[in-house]
Amino acid sequence: MTELKIQHILTLSYLLSKGAKHNYVTITTDSLGKNIKKSQQSASKHLLELEQNQFIERIISGRNISIKITSKGYSEMVKLSTILQKSLNSFPSHVEIKGTLVSGMGEGAYYMGLKGYTKQFKSKIGYVPFPGTLNVKINQKIHQEAIKQFVNLNGIDINSFSDGKRTYGWVKCFPAKINNSVACNLILLERTHHDNSVVELISKLCLRKTAKLKDGSKISIKIHINS
Repeated sequence: MTELKIQHILTLSYLLSKGAKHNYVTITTDSLGKNIKKSQQSASKHLLELEQNQFIERIISGRNISIKITSKGYSEMVKLSTILQKSLNSFPSHVEIKGTLVSGMGEGAYYMGLKGYTKQFKSKIGYVPFPGTLNVKINQKIHQEAIKQFVNLNGIDINSFSDGKRTYGWVKCFPAKINNSVACNLILLERTHHDNSVVELISKLCLRKTAKLKDGSKISIKIHINS
């Protein structure tokens, strides 16, 4: 049984979008090429190969070609869609990174204790954080790159606010666990003195004491994501 080739998927997708599952749709190889971002010659070759393998039926009239996708062609596209959907839905719902505990500059306790933040923390993540943040140095490049994606992921948003004198930036929270046991939240800050190699964690408990950590301790962080 002939299987659908990857170079033909865009062509069949375009034809499906034009209604070629049930109807003969009229196109030119020029227009097809432009829509699938291939040359006119490539588009023409795709149609010939699809017809030879019985994925489409076509009627040629001058430069115009009327095309209908066969049941075999449609079945192959459904099979592909099912495989892709299964793959897209099976990705891990967490990211794991590793690093080393380092001391911060002591600013975390001040900022995490501001009323504009604590009220939101209480209502949105269920607790007021222990004063201060746990700072973890991420040494491996692959883990530093993994952290970058969190800016675009759905987290728990702590909104920016003003106390009349200055404005404090937003915070984005992600549920996490240290060493697969101690619950906490990874936080991303709109304004931070750290670069991408340092992440900050908060918890309702003192993480250093609860997880028995000290500067230089090796830490594994599992961060849960929604999308």
